[in-house]
Amino acid sequence: MSTLEAIVLGIVQGLTEFLPISSTGHILYVPAIAGWPDPGAAFSAVIQLGTMAAVLVYFRKDLWRMAVAFVKSFAGDHPLWRSSDTDARLGWYIAIGTIPISIVGIVFSDQIENNVRTLSLVAIVMILFSFVLMAADLKGAQDRDVKELTLKDGIIIGLFQALALIPGVSRSGSTISGGLFLGLDRESATRYSFLLSVPAVVLSGIFELRKIGDSTGASVGVAPTVIATLLAFITGYLAIAFLLRFVRTHNFSVFVIYRVAVGVLMLVLLAAGVVS
Repeated sequence: MSTLEAIVLGIVQGLTEFLPISSTGHILYVPAIAGWPDPGAAFSAVIQLGTMAAVLVYFRKDLWRMAVAFVKSFAGDHPLWRSSDTDARLGWYIAIGTIPISIVGIVFSDQIENNVRTLSLVAIVMILFSFVLMAADLKGAQDRDVKELTLKDGIIIGLFQALALIPGVSRSGSTISGGLFLGLDRESATRYSFLLSVPAVVLSGIFELRKIGDSTGASVGVAPTVIATLLAFITGYLAIAFLLRFVRTHNFSVFVIYRVAVGVLMLVLLAAGVVS
């Protein structure tokens, strides 16, 4: 792998992991369009550590506060998810909301990794789910914040997160849509989406580490892997900060348009035989 390939793939991984535009789609599209060899499962597993670190570092204060409150909730006057402490309740909602994606991910891991990761299917899903995001953005009441979330809300958004296992959906796109449908304002839906991503991204990264040592894909040296991982961390961190600021004054229409455009472009390139 060249340094250029490492730089591009690292940036793509970092940006698309958190923007609602499908990281799976872009990690498949970029090498296909550029004519680069598949870097392999081991490379993908390692650079995902960069995005894991980005979300952990960005939300370190929130995560620590919730972790402490979560532990204290076992002995409070209103224990577990019934705690009067907002941080404790959010900690429980995030833990419970991670269960659906964990179960579905384990049960259908082979199908997800091998049977549905085709360029055409990912392109179609990218286009179709764009309309879900658009509907959520237009129809949501946007009059609630994360402090008003209930256990039912946490479960529903967790189910939306499980949809992200379908390549082309986007984990952030699915959970933000779920939050918007439940009436959260854009910033609250986005923030909760990122917080909910922590267990999912960490568990996914740990699960993917089993692929290290996999001999499939192109031979990737240590230097390109380190470069890509660092760039995934930096761009992932910036993507989180950017999106949280962006949604304070903008809707998600630009991402809807982008998803549709990229999906249509890929279908055209496939039909024309430019990529296969």
